[in-house]
Amino acid sequence: MTKLMLKNEHYKAILDGYNVRTVDDAHKAVKDLMKGLLEKALEGELDQHLGYAKHDQKNKDTNDARNGSYSKHVNSSLGSFEIEVPRDRDGDHEPVIVQKGQSDISDLESRIISMSAMGATTRQISEHMCEIYGTQLSAETISKITDRIIPEIKAWQSRQLQEIYAIVYMDAIHFNVRDNGKTIKKAIYLAMGIDCYGMKDVLGIWIGGNESSKYWLGVLTDIKNRGVQDILITAVDGLPGFQEAIETVFPMAEIQRCIVHQIRNSCKFVNYKDRKPFCADMKNIYGAPTEEAGLQALVEFNEKWGKKYGYAVKSWEANWANLSTFFKYPNEIRRLIYTTNPIESLNSSIRKVCSQKRIFPTDDSVLKSVYFAVQKRIKKWSIRTHQWSSIFGQLAIHFEDRLEVVING
Repeated sequence: MTKLMLKNEHYKAILDGYNVRTVDDAHKAVKDLMKGLLEKALEGELDQHLGYAKHDQKNKDTNDARNGSYSKHVNSSLGSFEIEVPRDRDGDHEPVIVQKGQSDISDLESRIISMSAMGATTRQISEHMCEIYGTQLSAETISKITDRIIPEIKAWQSRQLQEIYAIVYMDAIHFNVRDNGKTIKKAIYLAMGIDCYGMKDVLGIWIGGNESSKYWLGVLTDIKNRGVQDILITAVDGLPGFQEAIETVFPMAEIQRCIVHQIRNSCKFVNYKDRKPFCADMKNIYGAPTEEAGLQALVEFNEKWGKKYGYAVKSWEANWANLSTFFKYPNEIRRLIYTTNPIESLNSSIRKVCSQKRIFPTDDSVLKSVYFAVQKRIKKWSIRTHQWSSIFGQLAIHFEDRLEVVING
């Protein structure tokens, strides 16, 4: 098939003619780009059908020929517009990208967006479109099409949230993004909640620089501004300053520091030959039935390993207030809060979708990819958290005053 590279210069004359100052101006410009794209694709299809390019008489080996064009009115997600459809003299050419009798072309854009949602790179999308339609779209054109999802993302990001969340997990995932000509690692901040009815949801996606307590303060403030009045329990990793950020915005929220992260950090510099007994003794701490038993196991852990791996013992002691929160709850709740694995599982899904994109050209490009992955995961959360009736009953006892509205509502 003939490949038609549609680059910026092909549409520069169009864009230069617009003084884009409003959303409507930008919308009209993008619509004209789509019009140009379709007309170029239709010309490419006719070239393929005839076997030679326009004005290329040397390679002509057919009695058929071009026979002008006709106007066709089409509808798309960008609105309605007219395109010029080229035709052949014999009248046997059947266009593919905009078929005869077809007036709605929104499926083309939907297909591009769907491929992007599945993690395809702009190059892969371009190659696919070339294989199917005989037209290779530029990265800029594909980005323009997928940009139509941006208003939806902004509406989702600013939507009203529930007043109370039983559990909120917070974590960040990092990607390489172009910024002012440089590639820098940016943090994508995520908050995932379980509401008082046992349903999971992602509360938002935020893009910032390096992960920091200051930025998490902004995330929590945004969550509060969108209607969240109370969070019962937060599950977080060991980022310094996390506790202060949470206590500033949601002072009544209980904080559970991720045990899995604590174990990993404790084992970082343990000699290989010591690791198995070291981990077995550490398990006695977080696997204890009560906080008192956990503290006793920590004392014994210190006696055995304190001299050789003092930093590990000190870390458990320094963070005990947030590491031991889960001890006050029964096993059903402990399993939900002792680790941030639920949100790390979400992160894993995001990485899978974004795995083919080593560097994102803009913040919007990474935002779109993460949003697609998040929405794909949310669709799977159609049922309540396992054993939620029992779990909520236990939470209602622990947080009776704070859940009064939900209990009586």
